[in-house]
Amino acid sequence: MEGYLQKILRSWNDREGNVNKTEDLLQWIETLNATTHVSVRECSINESSFWFYDDYSGEVLNRKRSFFSVKGMRMFENDEFVKEQPIILQPEIGYLGIICQEIDGVLNFLMQAKIEPGNINCVQISPTIQATKSNFTRAHGGKYPAYLDYFERSSRYDVLYDQIQSEQAARFYKKRNRNMIMAVSDPVEVLPNFKWMTLGQIKRLMEIDNLVNMDTRTVLSGIPLVGRRIGDEERRALREHFSDPALFRSAFDTDFIPSVTQIYQKINRHKMFREVSVLPVPLSRLLDWKVDEYGIVCKKDADFMVRYYDIEIAGREVQKWIQPLFKATGRATFGLLTKTECGVRKYLVRVKSEIGLFDQVELGPSVQREATHGASDDAVERVFWKHLNANDGVVTDVLLSEEGGRFYHEENRNAIIEIGEGELPELPEDCLWVEYGALNYLVQINNCLNIQLRNLLSLIRL
Repeated sequence: MEGYLQKILRSWNDREGNVNKTEDLLQWIETLNATTHVSVRECSINESSFWFYDDYSGEVLNRKRSFFSVKGMRMFENDEFVKEQPIILQPEIGYLGIICQEIDGVLNFLMQAKIEPGNINCVQISPTIQATKSNFTRAHGGKYPAYLDYFERSSRYDVLYDQIQSEQAARFYKKRNRNMIMAVSDPVEVLPNFKWMTLGQIKRLMEIDNLVNMDTRTVLSGIPLVGRRIGDEERRALREHFSDPALFRSAFDTDFIPSVTQIYQKINRHKMFREVSVLPVPLSRLLDWKVDEYGIVCKKDADFMVRYYDIEIAGREVQKWIQPLFKATGRATFGLLTKTECGVRKYLVRVKSEIGLFDQVELGPSVQREATHGASDDAVERVFWKHLNANDGVVTDVLLSEEGGRFYHEENRNAIIEIGEGELPELPEDCLWVEYGALNYLVQINNCLNIQLRNLLSLIRL
């Protein structure tokens, strides 16, 4: 009988689909974009009866104290000031969940065509459920999210993945969501705006700019491949699914535990010897930021601003509302370098500190550069940009949107680049080469890999 791993890999390699053809899925999205009413315009917070700026606390919030709020934060490291900025406070943990089911011998994933107010192209491929706690407790008075019952009764089903993972820590303060993948054997009703897709189809759609949303990418990055015993016969069967033998060996034929130990040593050393504190301050006390009825804007170059938007979207739980969104001022670049060493594929990762992280640092990609940050003299960045600018060794290069429920038209460049084995003989202290198995093992643990790295891992091809 074909095992769980073979079913995952078979679905990963099926880029055409057996329930819905990829061309039909693209036509479906195009039709929804053409026929769904969407209106998003900048406005004044004074036009809202729900959101307001509290002069006393220096905070943007709503009258139910639900969803999220925006407050100022200052970051210090070893008692030295690092930065200050507005940040989103949303302490509740929401669901990001995908239902999967074997249909006619192929594992399919139930995906949603969802419009968020900040989406750059309106409709994006989203998880089965994408709901904050305020959504599923109906703090807004809307309908219950579709398929919520499956996730609230997850003990009845075969849960493949269930971890609480971080969000963008440069915009959120300690924000986390519960990422879940769950196999269901009973018939599932397919509601309007939902379709079955193979894993390969979703990966194929990820190659199109801004089509698959961030929430889908983070959930699928967590599909567990390592951590269970496999015999020689199953190993031979799994190998047949890989066109990259070095990646197969990186996942299944290599002892990755030494790399995991190295990673924890670097992370723990950072936590132990760097005193990091993040303190809330009223927005009005942020020295370089201006607050008015239209939003919060930095007086200097910054990666984002806050604006208020009057939003109308047909077909949602609530169809008309006003809310703040963080608006990007440019594109960030997230890059992952890879190489083959002694027949084993490795990826270059680095320890990354950010103002909103739950526990100071997480493991990030080779390159994580915000839009307004200038060129770095870092050896890793020099190699990355040399290859990217010359289109040399570029495996993946795609624009991907960030979370459209909180960010307005934020898209970032995501690139995976293969380099030669000897191109980086010396690494910065915060960097190391690790096997895919180590990264897949760590994504099955809370708060180890940041969302930028998880998004890049979701783009890897077999």
